[in-house]
Amino acid sequence: MSALRRIRPALSALAVTLSLAIGALAPAYAQDAAPQIAEPANASEAKLRALYTDEWQWRQKEFVREKVDGRWQEGDGLPSVTPEAWARRAAYWKRALEDLDAIPVAELSREERVNAAVFRAAVEAHLNGAQWRTYEAPFNSDTFFWGGLNPRQPYQTEADWRRFIARLADVPRYFDENIANMEAGLARGWSVPRSSVEGRDKTIEPYTLDGEGNPLLATFDRIPATIPEPVRAQLREEGRKVVRGQVVPAYATLLAFMREQYLPRTRTTTAAADLPDGRRFYGSQIREYVTRDMTAEQIHQIGLAEVARIRAEMQAVMKQAQFEGSFAEFIHFLRTDPQFYARTPKELLAHTAWIAKKVDGQLRHVVGTLPRYRFTILPVPDDIAPIYTSGRGGLDSCLFNTYDLPSRPLYNLPALVVHECAPGHSFQAALALEAPARPDFRQQTYFSGYGEGWGLYTEWLGTRMGIYETPYDDFGRLTFEMWRAARLVIDTGLHEYGWSRQQAIDYLADNTALAHHDIVNEIDRYIAWPGQALSYYLGYKTIRDLRSEAERELGADFDQRPFHDTILNLGSVPLPMLESEVRAFIQEAKAAKAATAGAAGR
Repeated sequence: MSALRRIRPALSALAVTLSLAIGALAPAYAQDAAPQIAEPANASEAKLRALYTDEWQWRQKEFVREKVDGRWQEGDGLPSVTPEAWARRAAYWKRALEDLDAIPVAELSREERVNAAVFRAAVEAHLNGAQWRTYEAPFNSDTFFWGGLNPRQPYQTEADWRRFIARLADVPRYFDENIANMEAGLARGWSVPRSSVEGRDKTIEPYTLDGEGNPLLATFDRIPATIPEPVRAQLREEGRKVVRGQVVPAYATLLAFMREQYLPRTRTTTAAADLPDGRRFYGSQIREYVTRDMTAEQIHQIGLAEVARIRAEMQAVMKQAQFEGSFAEFIHFLRTDPQFYARTPKELLAHTAWIAKKVDGQLRHVVGTLPRYRFTILPVPDDIAPIYTSGRGGLDSCLFNTYDLPSRPLYNLPALVVHECAPGHSFQAALALEAPARPDFRQQTYFSGYGEGWGLYTEWLGTRMGIYETPYDDFGRLTFEMWRAARLVIDTGLHEYGWSRQQAIDYLADNTALAHHDIVNEIDRYIAWPGQALSYYLGYKTIRDLRSEAERELGADFDQRPFHDTILNLGSVPLPMLESEVRAFIQEAKAAKAATAGAAGR
């Protein structure tokens, strides 16, 4: 999981869409030149095409992004986050939805109906955040508006470095606007819970340094030799001057505000229900992240049932490991025995890389189209590692946390690698980069239920790929599945039923083998980010249910490669649209089988 959260912290995630060729049965590589999008078939399709194209172009301008070598990237500034800017955006999105309502769906082709559904859900989410003024709490427990400015890897062109320097020069204005928004949020009782953000001010500290230890200054020491001298030296000098003269003072001002104003005044409650009109807000977050209409009670009950089912599977795996003690004793054994832990950061990263290569050898049996683009494996940066998740995948890299190694069990890594790297998020992002022709907004729209549901599904898929070699590995997978099922209980418990932070910590600790450090970080994330945690398991369950339906309907003719290609080629969509399209694939496969059988009988 990763994010465009600096643009819309409570609502946005990494812009990823997934693309594979439907029905391809042998490994292939994505083509260099994607086919052109078909011309609109009628006036309704033309209106829809103009609507989503214009909105996307407008949105890129609003958030200071530009297209470079075919990819939308951050531009030469940071977005305005003033209340006036958000009011302007809200008015635009409201008009866009009104215009969408006026287009007859019945006159749209199948592909344009998908485009319309994706566009509606995405714009509704953006409008929802603007109307609730979530920008007045522009960070959560592990994702901050002041973070993510520094690139994971050095830029390769002079133009990229110059855009980066220009963004850094814009930091003082950007931070001032966020501070003003946070002040407004405090005044009306809208803030991040204190329990979820205590200590997060430490992530600001390195950027207040004027010399060694400042990550931004270190970045300008890594300008690659592909940029020749004297340009490299000039960029280094200009960049370091901006950091020292403008960025360091802005971070110092922010740090003082956080410590002297925000943290002492932020709310001490934890539930979304405790925010202004909080129960209705929580309902809107459920709708956004789950992309279907469900109540907190429905989700809570599903969670309780799934926790009980997975607990029984965990007990069975414990017996396979020939452990004779209780469940609690087995969890203690897993958390404390040195055999399950790396001794050095490099050992953990090497183990991760070995799993990733093992996955590579199985991918041709899982999907029909393989992307050319490759990810690397990197440690989570030191400045955020203490409060960061265990791993997070993206187009260019998979990050794995090497901080506090006694909290990073090796038996969890197989599931983490398939989820974050391949065939999970990094794989998804590479396919999106090489996707078949579809509108730009589809390439960078992300729904957690779809994207995180696929990520969790790939953890289960690892059982079919031979990734889990020991009962401990499989228990680690089940711990991750239990973790996501328990989220359904915990998130609704916290935000709807009045659970305390400690009650949530105890529930997760009692049901999983996650390290205590990870458990606390996760609970703080659920407290600070209502509803997002629900998307994983409900999306996963949707995909598992669809696979069972396909296996039942197609019998011996079921092939997981075209099934997966159908899902991935669709790209990130709301869950009801995913169900509709996969069921159409099933019916088409049945019709093709019947036609073949009929031809053979003649």
